[in-house]
Amino acid sequence: MKDIAGKPMLERVVNRVRRARTLQAVVVATSTKAADDEIAEFCDASRIPVFRGNELDVLDRYYRAAKAYAAEVIVRVTSDCPLIDPEVVDRVVRAYLDRHPDFAWNDIGSSFPRGLDVEVMSIAALERAWSEAADGYQRTHVTPYFHMNPGTFRCLALTEDNDYGSYRWTVDTVEDLEFVRAIYARLGPGEDFGWGEVVALLHEEPLLAAINSAVRQKSMEEG
Repeated sequence: MKDIAGKPMLERVVNRVRRARTLQAVVVATSTKAADDEIAEFCDASRIPVFRGNELDVLDRYYRAAKAYAAEVIVRVTSDCPLIDPEVVDRVVRAYLDRHPDFAWNDIGSSFPRGLDVEVMSIAALERAWSEAADGYQRTHVTPYFHMNPGTFRCLALTEDNDYGSYRWTVDTVEDLEFVRAIYARLGPGEDFGWGEVVALLHEEPLLAAINSAVRQKSMEEG
């Protein structure tokens, strides 16, 4: 709910994802904890569909949200990615629809910037992960079970020709939020600029990327 150029970060994410042409619905999946009442109330006031589930078992929350909305294909975008690009969402979804894997994603950290994360899975694959994943971090982070079992699932990774993996566009820290606010301050208060424009801006102003370059991404096992 932190402000970015006049709107909560969650609203930025939802608005951007809604611009993707391959999606039929966008649902916010939050927890039943009282601390997340503000999120649910904001979604209700903004007419954003919302599902509330387990705080720590996010895999369970995703599965139950998918069942509640009768989803056959689930597209996962995390709410800490206010620079998410609808064209990247469409690219991953179309690759999934064209090639029919169980699970598809864009290669974050070694190809795409961290913060453009998109994952697509069938309801059958999600249900199998939901029923079989046992380790706590596999359930907290939703999709590690897919990545760790490529022999069980037909997986598809999309890559970029150029390596933008050193860029960090997700928001986990104060520095990350400062970086994203700086991007919106330069590219405008709307959600119509794409990730290519962000890359171009960072080439023009390389000191922007230094704002959060020292932030270390935690491993999945760390929570």
